[in-house]
Amino acid sequence: MRAAFSFAKVQVCNDFEATALSLPHLTAADLYPLGGGKAVSGAPMAVLGPGTGLGVACFVPGDREPIVIASEGGHATMAATSQREDAIIEHLRAQFGHVSAERVISGSGLENLYRAVIAVDGIEAPKRNAIDITKAALEGSCPVARATLDLFCAMLGTIAGNAALTYGARGGVFIAGGIAPRLTQFMARSEFRARFEDKGRFRAYLAPIPSSIIVHPAATFMGLGSMARRAVGASMRPEQAQAQSH
Repeated sequence: MRAAFSFAKVQVCNDFEATALSLPHLTAADLYPLGGGKAVSGAPMAVLGPGTGLGVACFVPGDREPIVIASEGGHATMAATSQREDAIIEHLRAQFGHVSAERVISGSGLENLYRAVIAVDGIEAPKRNAIDITKAALEGSCPVARATLDLFCAMLGTIAGNAALTYGARGGVFIAGGIAPRLTQFMARSEFRARFEDKGRFRAYLAPIPSSIIVHPAATFMGLGSMARRAVGASMRPEQAQAQSH
């Protein structure tokens, strides 16, 4: 890339690292609220999102510079919360062995869930891709697609609550990616928030934590801009940085 574009330097980063850097710059207009109370100022913020895969990252504010913890949290094991989910995950385990969160909470994961619902319930339904499943669910034209999308939102709520607990993300949990912004109203009516808070003794800890869908169309590029400005600032001499700040 340096040779092709005559760049002096190229930095490759995790896409959710860039998305995490956008979090402090987002306004209320950039977010669709999904419940909870008020964010704790200065606390960590978690971001996750289904798309091609399932990205997970955490933004930790700092006195001088923030720290972003990029991760492979999408590959953590997906846990069931009911007998029905036990059966669905058992069906997927026969196919994949390890059933990660990404196996069910992503574009391909939605297709996996759809096929598993058909198999577990012993019913017939036409073959559909993720786009068709979502469309049929939102239109209400297919009960299987609707059940699949309900399950998808519920499981996403479970993983989002896990992220909040893991990172101590009292600054908020944000849902990014290409799928969630198309499901704002559906997700608001789904089990997402109930499952987010359904952590037994820690329900009271999770209840105040706000959760939102990022609806800004270019949040990741906003984060990349922040990263680029930090890189430029770091390469400047102190007097240059001070002059630019003015």
